[in-house]
Amino acid sequence: MKTHQQEPPVSASQIHSVELDQKVFQPHSIPSAAASPHRNGAKEEPPIVSVSDSDHQTYRQEPPISASQIHSAELDHKELQPQSILPAAAAAAASAHCNGAKEEPPIVFVSDSDHQKLRTSPARQTSVSMGEINRAEYVSVGESPSPAVVSNAKKVSVLPLVFLIFYEVSGGPFGVEDSVGAAGPLLALLGFLVFPLIWSIPEALITAEMGTMFPENGGYVVWVSSALGPFWGFQQGWMKWLSGVIDNALYPVLFLDYLKSEIPALGGGLPRVAAVLALTVILTYMNYRGLTIVGWVAVILGVFSILPFAVMGLVSIPKLRPARWVVVNLKDVDWNLYLNTLFWNLNYWDSISTLAGEVENPNKTLPKALFYALILVVLSYFLPLLSGTGAIALNRELWTDGYFSDVAKIIGGAWLGWWIQGAAAMSNMGMFVAEMSSDSFQLLGMAERGMLPEFFSKRSRHGTPLIGILFSASGVVLLSWLSFQEIVAAENFLYCFGMILEFLAFIKLRIKHPAASRPYKIPVGTAGSILMCIPPTILICIVLALSTVKVMIVSLAAVAIGLLLQPGLKYVEKKRWLKFSVSADLPDLHFANRDRPDTLVY
Repeated sequence: MKTHQQEPPVSASQIHSVELDQKVFQPHSIPSAAASPHRNGAKEEPPIVSVSDSDHQTYRQEPPISASQIHSAELDHKELQPQSILPAAAAAAASAHCNGAKEEPPIVFVSDSDHQKLRTSPARQTSVSMGEINRAEYVSVGESPSPAVVSNAKKVSVLPLVFLIFYEVSGGPFGVEDSVGAAGPLLALLGFLVFPLIWSIPEALITAEMGTMFPENGGYVVWVSSALGPFWGFQQGWMKWLSGVIDNALYPVLFLDYLKSEIPALGGGLPRVAAVLALTVILTYMNYRGLTIVGWVAVILGVFSILPFAVMGLVSIPKLRPARWVVVNLKDVDWNLYLNTLFWNLNYWDSISTLAGEVENPNKTLPKALFYALILVVLSYFLPLLSGTGAIALNRELWTDGYFSDVAKIIGGAWLGWWIQGAAAMSNMGMFVAEMSSDSFQLLGMAERGMLPEFFSKRSRHGTPLIGILFSASGVVLLSWLSFQEIVAAENFLYCFGMILEFLAFIKLRIKHPAASRPYKIPVGTAGSILMCIPPTILICIVLALSTVKVMIVSLAAVAIGLLLQPGLKYVEKKRWLKFSVSADLPDLHFANRDRPDTLVY
């Protein structure tokens, strides 16, 4: 007899129960027609056994599992307990085995009131405990199982993540010149030392705690949803996404502004429009190719952007005059421009949270990367300001966007000025790809939580959110006509509203769920958490109060759109005009299952 490697087929006396799908399946008696095995080693077709089936569903088990291996299969807290095993089918399988024939998996029709079909993994031939099986697929009658989408994208490690955060927040000292023009050297230098203590450090700490508490794409949207509910989670996502797209519309414009001194045709008209579109397409394609590529591109661009300022600092040492650093005139300060410049250059620490699902070991990598990036950002602002204001005579009117290239020419010569111009252009490219990555993965995360239509969760073959990238790129093109000051003020206004929701979510989760898993936890209690959020909240109120009427009207109109958009999408979902779904791989945010450790709820 030919030796068969498969264990003996299942017999009625050996199987006790198979728990699956919270349904009790009771096969009826089986006619003997199914028990005609093929003889003499012929290939045996899989026996088909008819049983009672009111809903016309199919459960297919592949391959057959030996009786000694099966005790129970627990999946999703559901049960299936056959009362008797099909004797004729077992006899047929045994006969085929004895004759050396290849045994095909039996097909058994059973009753299923939920109109769903479960296909179990062929690798599961041993006893399985609850929660181990997580790849079951449920398909309605007449539907084909959708192919599993396997992401080929590699996870982001510490160094690329540091530079992604660097470009989300800063990108270098380009754009800080207005702080000197608005308030003078002393307030500019103090601002970039004090402001991080009031704003950047609290925001980075909250991002580290909440990002490791919810290590998934969607970031702050999930934080707010878990604490305040899905309505406010959607509002958070809408305001933050719109703020990010407005911010991203700035970078192609700034890129061309740094080049127009050498290429005057880029100053306006059709050549400028064509250049903005071409640049947007190129950088969008880079995002499409994968987050790992974007991360390492950010590293290269970051080094190239920071290096000329390090050289400028060394060259400026003999020319420094410390008395120039303490010049201040409190009667001649443009507080609105000053605070907006500081706020714009030191915010967006939370943006990296929307990529948490793409980070390698986020529980350790995210806090570490935020710490390194915080040091890098502060030094990249303070040291160039220190050398620039101390090495040349002050003329506040000249300190506007792009003035650092002129400062470099004065300090080190034309070659250094050209280097900084090139670095500025490259920095804007880095900020664009980092911001678009955050915005597009945020949309993917919202779709995985059922807040947006399912097509937003589709990934390209590179693992990137294709629809999210296209939507974000379209927003950039539509908003690129805005001026620099309007972009900064509008995005700051929307960002402030989003940060208020984040602070509320952080405090509420600390109060309501103090024992929830927090791989990184800020070493302060509930009272300390509240006190930590007070200074940045006061700053938010000041920024909002100083906004112009035009910016306030436009921003409030954008907020109103979000308030209407969420119930509109719910109506679309109710009418089934578009498909919405929640990813089964994500933990439950509802308090329906208090005993589950992966559950966090509002």
